[in-house]
Amino acid sequence: MRQPVWQSLSLLQRASSHYRVPIGRRAIQTASSRIPNFAFAFDIDGVLLRSSKPIPGAADSLALLKKQGIPFILLTNGGGKHETERVAEISDKLQVPLDPSVIVQSHSPFAELVKGVDEASSLENKCVLVVGGDGDNCRRVAEQYGFKNVVTPGDIFTAYPSVWPFSKNFQDYYNTFSRPLPKPIDPTNPTKGLKFDAVFVFNDPRDWALDTQVIMDVLMSSQGVMGTLSGTNGRTDLPNHGYQQDGQPPLYFSNPDLWWAAAYPLPRLGQGGFREALEGVWAATTGGPSKGIELKKTVIGKPFQGTYEFAERQLLRNRAAAFGNDASLPPLQKVYMIGDNPESDIRGANSYRSDIGSSWHSILVRTGVYTGGEPAWTPKTITDNVQAAVEWALKSSKWT
Repeated sequence: MRQPVWQSLSLLQRASSHYRVPIGRRAIQTASSRIPNFAFAFDIDGVLLRSSKPIPGAADSLALLKKQGIPFILLTNGGGKHETERVAEISDKLQVPLDPSVIVQSHSPFAELVKGVDEASSLENKCVLVVGGDGDNCRRVAEQYGFKNVVTPGDIFTAYPSVWPFSKNFQDYYNTFSRPLPKPIDPTNPTKGLKFDAVFVFNDPRDWALDTQVIMDVLMSSQGVMGTLSGTNGRTDLPNHGYQQDGQPPLYFSNPDLWWAAAYPLPRLGQGGFREALEGVWAATTGGPSKGIELKKTVIGKPFQGTYEFAERQLLRNRAAAFGNDASLPPLQKVYMIGDNPESDIRGANSYRSDIGSSWHSILVRTGVYTGGEPAWTPKTITDNVQAAVEWALKSSKWT
């Protein structure tokens, strides 16, 4: 990973502070005098919602945990909207009031790259390419995170339609949100041309062809300047045969999921599908792994260790806000991860190694990507739905 994106969500927490419950000792009143030493982590799509419709028992389950004062977090590989907007929509659909502090989306950690670890690594005032999502929703999310110079592939296409002639059928769509470019594409004068310092795939791309072409242009460029071609590409005397060795910007993906559960009866390709397609184009262009050439990128989201580290720290912050943060607070011993995707939810929970010694118990439900059979990653428990999962976990924890 090129940058430490897992330290905190302080910027997001400040942005959503007016939604929070009062901070203090036992701000959440429990139905029992006991303080739970366990918590829950829920995937959203395929567990709580399917095609934006509540899955039976989901609302009752969250309402019960709230009433009992049992901490939980919504840990999703979805995104495309700001955390405050997303949690408000989920609250409305489930009819359960939820605070933004309970949600971590796939791209939430990108907010940490705004300031970076120092002034040199800060992207706050540098130009970044944001890919994916509906319209310019992801651009607006990035700006709410603090990025001040955000460009989308649609902006580039509107200014230079020849960048991908086959997107002309999308021209009316791009006209609804595109903005003028901060600099022109001028390969004759690279010092004054459009230059990118990072490429973020925030959400599932809609126009795979245009997005693939623009990302490839950036990765093959010199110093991230659009319209240029690096002279180091293909040089066998350099690492990676010279590819991505000439100051090209880092490439970030927020979600590795190949499949996700939608309204269609079969799972649909997710951001992981786009990444695989881009990897294929990269390999066909450069020679790829068969020639010892890799596409250098950073992928976050479930099932990666860092995502679960971040989620656990958020759970600890929420527990401290609810019950206080003194010696009498029992340590968090177990987290029940309830998901529908064996490759992300279950694999991540099974593989996670906690710094605080907690154990993550994976529970697979049959209401999303997984519908039956032998899962690719074996969960510790399988239930029909989220309500059955919560009931089983409470019984297992001897919580009455």
